[in-house]
Amino acid sequence: MKRLTGHLYFWVLLAISAGGLLGYVNPSAAVKLKPLGDGFIALVKMLISQIIFCTVVLGIAGAGDMRKVGRVGGKALLYFELISTLALGIGLIVVNVIRPGAGFNANPATLDATAVADYAKRATTQTTTDFILGIIPVTFTDAFTGSGNLLQVLFVAILFGYAMTHMGKRGEVVHHFIEACSHIFFAMMNALMKLAPIGAGGAMAFTIGRFGVAALQPLITLMGSFYLTCALFIFVVLGTVAALTGFSILRFILYIKDELLTVLGTSSSESALVPLMQKLERLGCPRSVVGLVVPSGYSFNLDGTNIYLTMAAIFVAQALNIDLTLRQELALLGVAMLTSKGASGVTGAGFITLAATLAVVPSIPVAGLALILGVDRFMSEARSITNFIGNGVAAIVVSRWENELDMATLTRELAGGPMAGSPAPIS
Repeated sequence: MKRLTGHLYFWVLLAISAGGLLGYVNPSAAVKLKPLGDGFIALVKMLISQIIFCTVVLGIAGAGDMRKVGRVGGKALLYFELISTLALGIGLIVVNVIRPGAGFNANPATLDATAVADYAKRATTQTTTDFILGIIPVTFTDAFTGSGNLLQVLFVAILFGYAMTHMGKRGEVVHHFIEACSHIFFAMMNALMKLAPIGAGGAMAFTIGRFGVAALQPLITLMGSFYLTCALFIFVVLGTVAALTGFSILRFILYIKDELLTVLGTSSSESALVPLMQKLERLGCPRSVVGLVVPSGYSFNLDGTNIYLTMAAIFVAQALNIDLTLRQELALLGVAMLTSKGASGVTGAGFITLAATLAVVPSIPVAGLALILGVDRFMSEARSITNFIGNGVAAIVVSRWENELDMATLTRELAGGPMAGSPAPIS
């Protein structure tokens, strides 16, 4: 028992259970715990930009060749697009086979358009051009103090690392300084992760207290279908990819169980981003690959969000008795591939990108999103977990693709040694 209580995942799981129970028994008190979850996520986000910057800069310095950085980035983007397309396709197939919206018979005239008006408005504010230009921060420091766009941090870090590596000995002083800062930031993050049980418990209490278990009943089929699809994607698609790469997806999930429980409680994959990067390095992935793949994956490799977009959009059509042609469904899939790329770092991102996706099929009223607004928060856990696992697998795959994955270390760590899965040492 003492060994069990010494693990972070035990306390996170206990806190999630206690928070869910409080939300069910005393909703009014549970809702007041929302600041605990929000505060924990805010604390983590406070350090993410700095840690990613240091990790990417040091990774580029370690690579010593910008051609390698470009090669790794190209391979990562190719992998992201292939896997994201599979995620969209699986969501499309499952929602058409199970048809969770059939029989809902919602009346478009009775939909509460005001409930989703804000999401629809925000969905139309960002074009593809805006997204691309948004990667460039207004100033150097704005990348760290602005909207929290990880692509801006990645962009600045690559430029900084490139310049530093071309300065020769003059850049060594800066290199040592950033390395020292990296140790400090990782130490701070390791300290903050001890608060994960409080943050996860507070967030879960708010979710159950605010929306209630009874609210799930009318849409339980959609939720069940979505969770089933995410499970199929993780264990079949990612499981196959993992097997071809030389490791077990089940062992990998067990290895990152602490982080997965944190993501489950907070519904935010960013809450465990840094611990994931630490564990990937411990598994034998080079820092230069981890530093590029994981941050960019948070914008370009959102597998769970892709599944959600296709399933939720077609569910709304089914619920409103709107028959979509194959061409319209494929159009939804194509647009979802683009809209999902801007979902990182935005509150309510899944719902906002869904509104943007629906805009391409005029026959489906955006007001139809009101049908799933109440349970969107419950599906965000599965979205976040799927995104999180997908980015971890991506880093390992690209590392192997680069012939830089230490397979002996990977096998030993996933085999379950005495310290396997425990917090990684400070990088």
